[in-house]
Amino acid sequence: MQLTNGSTLSAVERKTVRKVVWRLVPFLMVCYLLAFIDRGNVGMASLQMNHDLGMSAKVFGFGSSLFFVSYFICEVPSNLALEKYGARIWIARIMITWGIVSAATALVHNATSFYILRFLLGAAEAGFFPGVLLYLSYWIPATYRARIVATFMVAIPAASFIGSPISALLLQMDGFAGLRGWQWLFILERIPTVLLGIACLFLLTNKPGNATWLDDDEQKWLVGALASEQKGPRKVLSMPLMKLFRNKYVLCLALVDTCASAAGSTLSVWQPQLLKSFGLTVMETGLLNSVPYAAASILMVYWGRRSDRLGERRWHTVVPMLLIGVGLFATSLSGSLVPTVCMLCAVLVGAYSFKGPFWALATDMLSNSAVAAGLAMINAIANLLGGGLMVNVYGWVKDATGSYALALMPLAILTLLSVATLLLLTRANRTKQLTNKTETV
Repeated sequence: MQLTNGSTLSAVERKTVRKVVWRLVPFLMVCYLLAFIDRGNVGMASLQMNHDLGMSAKVFGFGSSLFFVSYFICEVPSNLALEKYGARIWIARIMITWGIVSAATALVHNATSFYILRFLLGAAEAGFFPGVLLYLSYWIPATYRARIVATFMVAIPAASFIGSPISALLLQMDGFAGLRGWQWLFILERIPTVLLGIACLFLLTNKPGNATWLDDDEQKWLVGALASEQKGPRKVLSMPLMKLFRNKYVLCLALVDTCASAAGSTLSVWQPQLLKSFGLTVMETGLLNSVPYAAASILMVYWGRRSDRLGERRWHTVVPMLLIGVGLFATSLSGSLVPTVCMLCAVLVGAYSFKGPFWALATDMLSNSAVAAGLAMINAIANLLGGGLMVNVYGWVKDATGSYALALMPLAILTLLSVATLLLLTRANRTKQLTNKTETV
């Protein structure tokens, strides 16, 4: 849209972005919040369920990790399906199916049925997060993305902040109508997910060109702004789909994301048991478990806004990763409750503050033709390694050492590797941009 009056253009831009954000982001945040309440409630349920089913730490860790295996298998196909069928239908499909499968977890009666339901849950939820990232890239210009992604992803720590006390209360329903508290937890927390999945069919619009809720000048500005970004300088990653899966940039970005994914996923599953090992009650565990997530919810938004304001992604990604590593090392050596909670706060602040700048950086490095599959591949690998592998590793180390804290040491080592990878990767990418070279694979 060409306007001679710069102030008019600025007014249209501000009005359009504000309207898009308020229309899409709060709703998607609530959807994502429910996704992570669903993903993390197994940690609170384990306080009763593991005893009922006779599951050891190793068995519980393996069953929990199967979610990430099927998530990995189905992630890229799901994101490509979203691009083909549209976000309105596909996000609704994801939410409805994962709500039904998660509620069915109340029916598990042994380790095998737990394994099956966790595997099916990962397949049902696969593609939701990268799908929303892709969807937001259809609506949000690049200069706003880090703060929007960070705001959207507040739903992750907020899920545990809100979900832990709620889950602890639901566990108190133990014996009501003949069901255990952990069964009520799975059933009642899934009803809103299915209802919001149905709401997606009415509230989401696939592309700006179809948005009847935008005024004509707003629609023209947004379509034009997003189109101009596609005509900008060629990005690092533009290649056939199959070669994308072997590209060093995608694989390195996936390794970097594994650091934060491992910290977030492992603590969501194991942190309640770690805290309860200090002699807390179930309710005390639920309340204290929410504290690190409250800190993360506040600081991740500030960090994403700061990254956008300064236009800097590299160090805004590295600094949170260093915070994760320091927090993990310190927690693994701590033997008392208060220092442990403080260090867990540091780990989770780092894990979630990382996300806004990192996904803005990753989106900028991917070409428009590669972004759907690329984002899904990065997230899928990070979930497989960070969730599928490291959740298991935690259980193995815990069984071998008897210490919930020492089991965090492998995560700390992984963090140092991820920091080194990101520094080398972004340095190589910056060199390519300065010399105006395009990588051909």
